[in-house]
Amino acid sequence: MITAWTASARRSDPRMTQAQTQAMRQDTAASNAFAIELRGISKAFGPVQANKDISIRVRRGTIHGIVGENGAGKSTLMSILYGFYRADSGEILINGQQTDIPDSLSAIRAGVGMVFQHFKLVENFTVLENVILGAEAGAMLRPSLAKARGLLKDLAREFELNVDPDALIENLSVGHQQRVEILKALYREADILILDEPTGVLTPSEADHLFRILRGLKEQGKTIILITHKLREIMDVTDEVSVMRRGEMVATRTTSETSPTELAELMVGRKVLLRVEKTPAMPGPEVLRVEGLRLVDAQGVERLRSIGFALRAGEIVGIAGVAGNGQSELLEVLAGLRPAEGQAWMKGAPLPLSGPDCDAQARRARRIAHVPEDRHRRGLVLNFHAWENTALGYHNDDAYNPSPWKMDNAAIIRDTQAKMAAFDVRPPDPQLKASGFSGGNQQKIVLAREIEHTPEVLLVGQPTRGVDIGAIEFIHQRLITLRDAGAAILLVSVELDEILSLSDRIIVMFDGRIMGERAPDQTNAQELGLMMAGMA
Repeated sequence: MITAWTASARRSDPRMTQAQTQAMRQDTAASNAFAIELRGISKAFGPVQANKDISIRVRRGTIHGIVGENGAGKSTLMSILYGFYRADSGEILINGQQTDIPDSLSAIRAGVGMVFQHFKLVENFTVLENVILGAEAGAMLRPSLAKARGLLKDLAREFELNVDPDALIENLSVGHQQRVEILKALYREADILILDEPTGVLTPSEADHLFRILRGLKEQGKTIILITHKLREIMDVTDEVSVMRRGEMVATRTTSETSPTELAELMVGRKVLLRVEKTPAMPGPEVLRVEGLRLVDAQGVERLRSIGFALRAGEIVGIAGVAGNGQSELLEVLAGLRPAEGQAWMKGAPLPLSGPDCDAQARRARRIAHVPEDRHRRGLVLNFHAWENTALGYHNDDAYNPSPWKMDNAAIIRDTQAKMAAFDVRPPDPQLKASGFSGGNQQKIVLAREIEHTPEVLLVGQPTRGVDIGAIEFIHQRLITLRDAGAAILLVSVELDEILSLSDRIIVMFDGRIMGERAPDQTNAQELGLMMAGMA
């Protein structure tokens, strides 16, 4: 095909020399070696330049990683490729052909599929119904469902994407829901697959299975773009990796010729510690104890089953477990957001688990702070300004209320400026709405609000979910500093590396039960992974 094209070009322009013909042939061959080429892509949202003159080439049949800090422009760039946004300038080439992608339907037609960090699934639909949604063959669904059932069977066999086609999405694990998203893309005949932070809520075994799937897709000629902040995954699974910083593409490396240290430095623009530096804990007296904690939800499902443990001052106790095994409910009960059965004590005094004295405000009065797992649903009001968010839950503090009739907004703004400086929130603008900050900076706002009130107990869920490596380093340091100041910290995280590096003791939960306790230096990810799967 290339030879015919260049011969035609020579016939149309007989002045073309043999050298020019050879150069054209080489250029065309080079273009055809790449599944994707983005040339000079720029995109601004008002005064914010999200992407600035970005060029990147992704070789066909490879796994290409894209890394960068929160707000570096990774998701914007991929949203342009998938048709969510239109670039202000630049061009897109798919398999060497310039391609206009004004919307996601155009991207799908061009063979591009995307699996988002937050899945786009209808929870009360079956797997089959989700797979064909938007790709029905006609008004009658039965032929589409029959076709999808056959294709899913073939794809499951070929790529280890086994999922019950008749299962409801709401009854599937997170790992199986992710397989459904991949099946959706393959059903639409995607040759290029973009995955955004795909292992954020997976167990180690589920992540390993996902990578086997990706390698299988690669062997079948598919091209994979992997957006992740986990450098270990980049090193394990990618062929090449591109680094973005502040809206620009700063480097592309062959993965086998780089290192996590180099990539981290390229991402942040400075040297980054890839380990948590801490001294051994010096636990003090017992601060919090729970016994016989039991929770049954509105559907009659027992979420917590006779939970009991103690937490001491000056230590971090990590709760490891697959999402959905009771850790979230445990934090909510202790934070006063859910009533439960059982007993609890704070510094020897009873801590109500139900009734009128059990609420978040009463917990704050007992100096129990809470960093929720989902910062958007529970931690922030996205339409509120940063200064309003830093006062949430503490708005009755004397520092903010010089008289019973007036709240001192100026004092809150000054306090927010101090918190932003202490936690390196960017931009340091108290008047900016929470929705205007990147995920990592939103997380810093929540942490600053809770930590700066010097709690005796900090309940913290998924402290670095969706957060870049520079912010992760900062957040880990602040948690260690709080521990060393004498606070008792209960940490819930699906990131086993985080649990192992931060915790002084590790409790593993499965199906609402405590499977056991381990010291970090006497266990490993494999043992914890087995316990998280219910195998003690």
